Amino acid sequence: MKKFIYGTAGKPLALKSQPIMKAPAFLKSMGLEAIEYEAVRGVRIDKEKAELLGIEARRYNVKLSLHAPYYINLASPRRDVVSRSINRIIHSINAASWMGAWLVVFHPGYTTGHQSRREALMMIVENLEKASVIAEEKNVWLGPEVSGKVKQIGSLEEVVEMSSRINKARPIIDWAHLYARNHGLFPKNIDDVLKVIDYIESNLGSKYVKPLHMHFSKIEYGNGGEIKHHTLTEPYGPDYEIICKALCNTGVIGVFISESPVLEHDALLMKELCMKSC
Repeated sequence: MKKFIYGTAGKPLALKSQPIMKAPAFLKSMGLEAIEYEAVRGVRIDKEKAELLGIEARRYNVKLSLHAPYYINLASPRRDVVSRSINRIIHSINAASWMGAWLVVFHPGYTTGHQSRREALMMIVENLEKASVIAEEKNVWLGPEVSGKVKQIGSLEEVVEMSSRINKARPIIDWAHLYARNHGLFPKNIDDVLKVIDYIESNLGSKYVKPLHMHFSKIEYGNGGEIKHHTLTEPYGPDYEIICKALCNTGVIGVFISESPVLEHDALLMKELCMKSC
């Protein structure tokens, strides 16, 4: 695998009226090599279409991941919500397996209804047991993502601990979310980025950054964290060039997924900027 590859969170904007199966060829023609299939409003792709997407991705050597539905809360005090959340993750694992995606990215849950973040985190770990068994069987990684809102379970420390306790799980670093939940104070410089990588390696081992699956965009935030994603040319943080420059001096092999409002355009800009920084 190359040092870094780049892609989009979902179907490229230029293919708005085209089937998702055309995305791998289109992305490859642009010099992009990854796509995260967005099942954020539900896993609606059937097995036949998923398999066709996988065939196209392998044909053009485009790395596939899948983002599970947003409607997941494994820390909910309501058992029916937890049950539906587990089923959504399992459905996501199955769909990822059909298309040959290596990873299911998901937001684990919320602190609401708990006396402490720790209590919510441990409930999430317990509720992921069934899904982790299926992920192991299907050879699909589970990816708890650094989340953008403070009330969500999803700090760097929390996703790393989840990954240490759950079989077949690895942390997903969303640099914009990390920046938003820390109110623009972290990461701000190269040392901050290196601290993130060191924390992952120290607690999980170097294989968890080879590859490291990452999301990026600029982001607007408030007291509660994330408000809105922005393009790379807008005056928000974090600074992509700092992140790339820091990662270039490590052993990290990375996948950068653009979550910018101008998906493929900023994925290409990230690639261009990183080539200059490295």
